Amino acid sequence: MSRELFSRSPDLKLLRDEGYFVLRQGGQLVMREVPYVDARREVRFGTLISSLTLAGDATRRPDTHVVHWDGDFPCRADGTPIQGISHQARTFHFGHGLKATHSFSSKPDGGYSDYHHKMTSYANIIAGPASVLKPRATPRTFREPEPEEDSVFNFIETASDRVGIGVLTERLVNERVAIIGGGGTGGYILDFVAKTPVREIRLFDSDEFLTHNAFRAPGAPTLEELREAPKKVEYFKRIYGRMHRNIEAHDVELGADNLHLLDGVTFAFLSLDAGEAKRLIVEKLETIGAAFLDVGMGLELDEGSLGGILRVTASTPERRGHARQRISFVGGGANDVYASNIQVAELNALNAALAVAKWKKIRGFYRDLEGEHHCTYTTDGNMLINGDLE
Repeated sequence: MSRELFSRSPDLKLLRDEGYFVLRQGGQLVMREVPYVDARREVRFGTLISSLTLAGDATRRPDTHVVHWDGDFPCRADGTPIQGISHQARTFHFGHGLKATHSFSSKPDGGYSDYHHKMTSYANIIAGPASVLKPRATPRTFREPEPEEDSVFNFIETASDRVGIGVLTERLVNERVAIIGGGGTGGYILDFVAKTPVREIRLFDSDEFLTHNAFRAPGAPTLEELREAPKKVEYFKRIYGRMHRNIEAHDVELGADNLHLLDGVTFAFLSLDAGEAKRLIVEKLETIGAAFLDVGMGLELDEGSLGGILRVTASTPERRGHARQRISFVGGGANDVYASNIQVAELNALNAALAVAKWKKIRGFYRDLEGEHHCTYTTDGNMLINGDLE
């Protein structure tokens, strides 16, 4: 992706043509080996870091004049700090092995026209004093960056790094996620998970995507697509494969003869009806040591309006017992209060959002003060209640 980015962005290409050691790390533009003077009047080398604003695989005008810096605060040739650029002095963690110790702010009239203007302006401010002490000190090293690691995305993920949460997003990179059941809630779970850098997403559903599904699933199919009656998993892979490279579509109903398809999964979302197959899936996930979330929704039409409960139940290797009490394995049973067939898009999306947020809490992305392993949302009272606390 970096090759296309640098070839399709004249400002980035010019930086490399002029010899600056620039590369992309995650969603950041990085300029390495920038010489500077420290407080002891020694010439050292630091790294400039800027967020990237992109339209696909080409740069747009920078949306901020701020840059970050990994190194000591740069000084003039006499060892006094350079005035007029100081912004913040603290440690910034961007993920992708990238950190900074300062941020700088220097805004020309009208802002920066492009990334060549921005990065060379800061490089000249910082490296100028170094060239006084060592005339050959220059940020124009004419060094080629090493090839970047492959990404699970078809284009650069800039959302996390531009707001400084790349190091949190990295906590999800080793996940192999299964989404079992591609109905309304399962589709929204995929929508959210496909925007994370998980290593792999496996979709399981044997049903077709029909007209009624279109009104409770993310996105908007065309009439021609509905006429094809595609399998749900293929329909969703076609859409989300545009963004995430590693989506596997399994047009099957999981059961005793094919549970091996779950081997290697680290986390699973269960969005399927109660039944013996669900029991077998839960047993398999427990056996392979995978954490999972079971979601359910029960809505009833009563006195001219809908009301009901959404549920998210978590099971982790450290805590399993409660889940068997919360999850129904028998369709239509007395405890199966979430199995009505009424679904609406916004509640499917809310159920999915609660589940994905809990997954991220389990993995340390979100702060978790209560460690709840069971959560219900009641529509008529707008009540969100935690249960099975740690």
